[in-house]
Amino acid sequence: MSARQSAQNRFLAGHGLATVEVTPLAADASFRRYFRVHARPQTLVLMDAPPRHENVAQFVTVARHLCGLGLRAPQVKAVDEGGGFALLEDFGDQTFTRILAAAGGETERQCYAMAVEVLAHLHRHPQAAAVAAPVYSGEMLLDEALLLADWYYAAAHGKKIAAAKRNEYAQIWRGIFAAMPEQKPTLVLRDFHVDNLVRLPGGTALEQCGLLDFQDAVIGSPAYDLISLLEDARRDMERDFAEAMMRLYFKLRGGVDQEKFRLACTLLAAQRHCKVLGIFTRLHRRDGKPVYLRHIPRVARLLRETVESTPALAELGAWLRAQSLL
Repeated sequence: MSARQSAQNRFLAGHGLATVEVTPLAADASFRRYFRVHARPQTLVLMDAPPRHENVAQFVTVARHLCGLGLRAPQVKAVDEGGGFALLEDFGDQTFTRILAAAGGETERQCYAMAVEVLAHLHRHPQAAAVAAPVYSGEMLLDEALLLADWYYAAAHGKKIAAAKRNEYAQIWRGIFAAMPEQKPTLVLRDFHVDNLVRLPGGTALEQCGLLDFQDAVIGSPAYDLISLLEDARRDMERDFAEAMMRLYFKLRGGVDQEKFRLACTLLAAQRHCKVLGIFTRLHRRDGKPVYLRHIPRVARLLRETVESTPALAELGAWLRAQSLL
């Protein structure tokens, strides 16, 4: 038995769960692991977040904050911040991804409209940003965009990128971020897409939409989570449908300068696609998780479409083409 397994057993035993059945849940792209704890008559979810790599305390902070804003994050039943364990409310298995795979267009409309309503509520809420979380600064956004240069470029060319080319790419992004339209800061969940949304019993959209995977939340532009939803790295979406959901967001939120917001969405979409190309490549090459490679053609297409349709991204497009990455 590994030291981590022993620590997990001690945590469960400390909460009267020493002899219950524990079954693994789906793998995660991070170092976190999840298990279902069959504490009959209920079930719980055990989060195993090794402190060397993950911050369970931040998950707890953001979860409680989201609940305080009227949204459905899992209730935290017990936590060992030093050990990196938490017992959470079990939201079940009805992720939006699974629901959409088994249903037609009307269900797609319902699921996405529910997710958009959650974002509009969050972005309208005056206390949304009133939580201890890092600011999504230009340098943080740049570090993420550089994942393309550090991992995706190397995979495409079989060698590390030259320092001069990497610096040129970084300077292009600094110019893009300098031109980013300002938005009132809000809580950005950073991984807001249908894999991390769960359908729950309830009457309203806010009650029915369970939120997962938000421990890396930051304070930044509201455009980021909306574009994460509508330009999903893992799922194709018709452009007309995405546009309808964008218009629904504007209607529900109200008071938005739509031209500036759309530009922020586009620039952040390009940043996210560059980041994701780097992350998915790293997950394969460093972490031995090749399953994410199947999404790379979609992400590359989304990046190409975004860059080619946006004058503000012309310099980025030229650099990517020069490196045979677009």
